[in-house]
Amino acid sequence: MKGRTVAWAYPAVAAFSGAGAAFVISGSEIVVPATAGAAAAPSGTAIAVAFTADAAAVLAMSSRSVGHIALLYGYDPEEPAEKLFVMSVINVGTATSQAAKAAAFSDLSRLTQALVRGSSWQILNKSLISKASARFAQQMGIRLTKKGLGKAVPAVGIALGSAFNWATLESVVDAADTAYRRRFLLDKYSQLDRTDAFPFDTDADGEEGLDEVISIDGITELAGDEESGRPEPPSK
Repeated sequence: MKGRTVAWAYPAVAAFSGAGAAFVISGSEIVVPATAGAAAAPSGTAIAVAFTADAAAVLAMSSRSVGHIALLYGYDPEEPAEKLFVMSVINVGTATSQAAKAAAFSDLSRLTQALVRGSSWQILNKSLISKASARFAQQMGIRLTKKGLGKAVPAVGIALGSAFNWATLESVVDAADTAYRRRFLLDKYSQLDRTDAFPFDTDADGEEGLDEVISIDGITELAGDEESGRPEPPSK
């Protein structure tokens, strides 16, 4: 049912966004005369806007691609619990370091088990989900921006930006397909449950310093504290 276009359509759109952002950030130096000097360089505002817009585009494409695959497996991505699951899948797909992957899979595994076992989700109201989504988008934007710094390299930044966004969306689509297939099978055959199984690629790519650990559980707890009026715990 998935078809072949899902595997490349979303990565292609993200790659176009990455190339466009890299052109704004560094590509203008290619087409302007060398004598223009510092005046040819893009402004700080243009660079900040390009990075932010590109991170938002990648996050939007990631959410849309995961939601698309969720529907193919019979799950509604608009349901409150599904929105948390979508965030968990994106977290797995964009994680690169071993620590970030392990934390992301831990979140996804716990959420999968809760959903398969039919846990109650009355506490997941729209306000809490909205706040958790905003926090997740902020943290994911920081992760994507840090990992996309290669876009600032003149000339080759366009190729790097395009390749980085393509690889990111390709990883997210693969993670979504694996996560929803695993959940679909667990819903039908509970005896297949293996909480220690790690079905995702765990090879670190050497970007430990650029990949911050993001916990969906922690984000949801903070959103819940805000919802109930409890003070947030001090950050470490």
